[in-house]
Amino acid sequence: MIWDSHRLEIGRRTLIMGILNVTPDSFSDGGKFYTYKDAVVHGEKLYEEGADILDIGGESTRPFSKEVSQEEEIQRVLPIIEHLAKRVSVPISIDTTKAGVAKRALDAGASIINDISALRMDPSLADLAAQRKVPVILMHMKGAPGTMQLNPHYDNLIGELKAFFSERIEFAVNKGIERSKVIIDPGIGFGKNTNHNLQVIRNLSEFKQLNIPILIGPSRKAFIRNTLKKHFHNEFSADDPQVETGTQAVISASILKGVHIVRVHNVANTLSTVKLINAIQEGLQDR
Repeated sequence: MIWDSHRLEIGRRTLIMGILNVTPDSFSDGGKFYTYKDAVVHGEKLYEEGADILDIGGESTRPFSKEVSQEEEIQRVLPIIEHLAKRVSVPISIDTTKAGVAKRALDAGASIINDISALRMDPSLADLAAQRKVPVILMHMKGAPGTMQLNPHYDNLIGELKAFFSERIEFAVNKGIERSKVIIDPGIGFGKNTNHNLQVIRNLSEFKQLNIPILIGPSRKAFIRNTLKKHFHNEFSADDPQVETGTQAVISASILKGVHIVRVHNVANTLSTVKLINAIQEGLQDR
């Protein structure tokens, strides 16, 4: 995947996207990197630890979260992107559903659009992506962040997700976005209960039929905490060490199922996981 001055070799090894939430209320790290200083220091740390992409977001999309204005979102992310774009060589992704935010972010140095609505919330976002010729991440979400976890139901989960992606990919291509610049994300935790999320991970190889790079973001999600709670009868916070261990287990399973990019909070731990799982894959291929 080549664009502007960037190049991502999809499939040669698993790529790592480091999460930088510039928000006061994200489920895992809300408020930790809300100030300019904390955010840029953390962004540089993620890069130094081995992130292939930095994903910067200024609006929480945790369950039951509320929208922030376009102006507020721009104020949160723009200074961070401007700083990091001068300090890191990897592409920066803007995590937004708003074309106005994405445009300002691209002008400031971002070069990927990561849209949890898969170009459904703001119709002009697709036009912007096509005009700028940047990669787009299309995520599946049932409902909206404020309502998505209210008893989500599927008749055929994997079939419905595959149909959704087929339609969204076609939409993007018809809008002028190159198919070679589309990435899909099954949306772990977005309109899915614990069993749904586990089912998605078990069946990730099904999405390879779409012939599009697959990204997954399981890091510290509630389904990991819920699964651990069921077995250990304890409550777990998002930053508990056991939850990080669970995250790495899910990442390992996801890579073995064919995922190309993993979106995580802890890049250093994930790099070790990726190196080992990729080595195992290479060994299996050599045999």
